[in-house]
Amino acid sequence: MAMEQTAHKPSLWAMIKKGNTSSATAALGNTGLAILKGIAAAVSGSGAMFASAMHSVADAVNQAFVFGGSVLAERKPTARFPTGFGRVINIFCMIAVIVVTIMAYETVLEGFHLLQHPAHASNFWLNFAVLVVAIGVDGFVLIKAMKEIVRETHTQQSGSLFSAALKNVGRAAPPTRLVFYEDVVATSGALLALIAVVVAEFSSFQLFDGIATIIIGILMVGVAFKVGYDNMVGLIGVAAPQAIEDKVASVILNAPDVTDINKLRITQEGRFYHVDGYIELRKGLTLAVADDIKFRVRDQLLATPDITDVTLGIIEDNGVRDWRRDSQAQITRS
Repeated sequence: MAMEQTAHKPSLWAMIKKGNTSSATAALGNTGLAILKGIAAAVSGSGAMFASAMHSVADAVNQAFVFGGSVLAERKPTARFPTGFGRVINIFCMIAVIVVTIMAYETVLEGFHLLQHPAHASNFWLNFAVLVVAIGVDGFVLIKAMKEIVRETHTQQSGSLFSAALKNVGRAAPPTRLVFYEDVVATSGALLALIAVVVAEFSSFQLFDGIATIIIGILMVGVAFKVGYDNMVGLIGVAAPQAIEDKVASVILNAPDVTDINKLRITQEGRFYHVDGYIELRKGLTLAVADDIKFRVRDQLLATPDITDVTLGIIEDNGVRDWRRDSQAQITRS
């Protein structure tokens, strides 16, 4: 038995290839940006550049953590952990939230320091070039994250990529959500820092550097709160989104000889779903036939992307409608 389990154990490289590509791309991109921005901030003394550099450092550390978590989350269930490792990614995302919070505090603190003691930044063209590169890199990572959201949620894009991603980000995997939120802030923060550098160079309003630094820090706090809340809910155990429940219910009710759903519970673990429920079958079926129907429905559900575990019980139709179809043919709980 031990030899059989070892033979089926995936290699480390196979697990790495299944890791979240958005977080890996973001980690590499933000590492380069953190180095560039750090050099520019040290040379020029720009507070907004310092804030942007802190954000890139936080992003790089976070995404490295999150990518590692996404790799571990791909491990198959074991006898000791029968439901799998999906929630591991939530733990790693919580660590990332702590890093973002610390960096946000330092950034806001630096912003208030610049308001009290404004500093004139030098090397305008260096700052300008670095921030333009930052906007391009962060924008590229953001677009990749948005495409990942659309792919993970199996969404048919019917408008702009941003609107489709924003609408469905709640159903994406935790690391993809983290990349999306952080890079929205990173791209807007780099743009804000660029504006602050330009204003400081071509006007006498030196306080804008400190104001921009504080705003970037506050945006980082917002990301930390949002991501922290989402992953805290994920660690506790959260019900699947309504769209997933509707899809599962539709598969069950469309199966031959299934008359109703008595109970249905779908739990989300990371980006995976566990289905547990009782289905009602028409009266008069033998136990062997009923078992065949149950296994057929189970296999159909397991063929659905991201559903990794299905436990179904069968009972005879009780004559009471527990689930109903509304006027738009969607499945809703009565």
